[in-house]
Amino acid sequence: MSPTEATPASSAKATRPPDFMDPSFWLRPHAERAEVFERLRALPGPEFVPPRLPWGPLASGYYALSKHADICEVSRRPQDFSSEGATAILPPEMDEFYGSMINMDNPEHSRLRRIVARSFGRGMAPRFDTMSRQVARRIVDELIERGPGDFIRPAAEMPIAVLSTMMGIPGEDYEFLFERTNTIMGGADPELAADPEKMAAAVLGALRDLGDYIGRLRDDRLARPGTDVITKLVQVQEDGEQLTNQELVSFFILLINAGMETTRNAIAQALVLLTGHPEQRQLLLSDFELHAKGAVEEILRVGTPINWMRRTATGDCEMNGHRFRKGDEIFLFYWSANHDEKVFADPYRFDITRDPNPHLSFGAVGPHFCLGAHLARIEIIAMLRELLASLPDIRVEGEPVRLASTFIEGFKELSCTF
Repeated sequence: MSPTEATPASSAKATRPPDFMDPSFWLRPHAERAEVFERLRALPGPEFVPPRLPWGPLASGYYALSKHADICEVSRRPQDFSSEGATAILPPEMDEFYGSMINMDNPEHSRLRRIVARSFGRGMAPRFDTMSRQVARRIVDELIERGPGDFIRPAAEMPIAVLSTMMGIPGEDYEFLFERTNTIMGGADPELAADPEKMAAAVLGALRDLGDYIGRLRDDRLARPGTDVITKLVQVQEDGEQLTNQELVSFFILLINAGMETTRNAIAQALVLLTGHPEQRQLLLSDFELHAKGAVEEILRVGTPINWMRRTATGDCEMNGHRFRKGDEIFLFYWSANHDEKVFADPYRFDITRDPNPHLSFGAVGPHFCLGAHLARIEIIAMLRELLASLPDIRVEGEPVRLASTFIEGFKELSCTF
């Protein structure tokens, strides 16, 4: 059985919800995680998780949404469920770096999304595809030259190189971006930061480094405009709108972390899943172009790179028969929704021909559906195409080491052989 596959356990049912904001929960075997969420989905309404932290949005506890239907309903009702602080359970000194559109409501959200969509919208897909194919070919050539071993860096190189090319970031800065995103996303892992105070300081330092970096890029593009995305974002738009320096910093941090982490972990999950399911690998190899899109959707469903987002009730309201009060905190657990037996037949089976596949790995339909979803899909397909064309027998070697994180479903160690 692959490390990302789950089969429900048969042990005694828990009587109290676990601490979903404790990274150790997400390091449990997937069968144990599946059992917890199956119990929650069987309840008539959302489970209330008692408070465990004295500060921030968790100080009064929160509701855990585990059903696909509930998460979809909340996502399509921004007037009742605010996205302010959607990704944040961090101390307030970090708020300035997470003030991006993912943590905003309208009208601010729609304004920023409109500006950014001009550079990342679906109309850019042909350019994204060409760029992704070129980057994937280079990465696989370098992997072949280097030989078997670490697969984390090749997986991470794909989104780093594509996004950097789009933004006019030179190749010598890739390592800087790789290290800073690792620090931010891996900050809760005890092996990476055993001391909580040092961890918080390291994450804050990495955020400031990225903020300073985009500030320098902004000044450079204003003085010497180019054809890259940063130039487009710092220029005054046709309708007179322009990103402020703070908005550019927060968007850059969102793009670098969300864009890179989601794609790199999906690519890593792909290798794990195809290793654990050789019959699905063979099916994909038999006609890559026929099965590629289905394979990517199933990898995203089973792997679910982002575990949750947060919402806050803006007033007293009802959602699928449950009453919320103003100020109630709500967590949307996408991993659970992506394994909801009412939506997905045999939900723990990895099947690249699954159709339909309405997974929520990019969020549910609503104003906050991931703007870069099409870019992520293009990158993953390009990487798999080159990998399997050049190294059809590439597979995981040894046991992957999962990252201790509540937010990211990823790996910190993953080796390949071919």
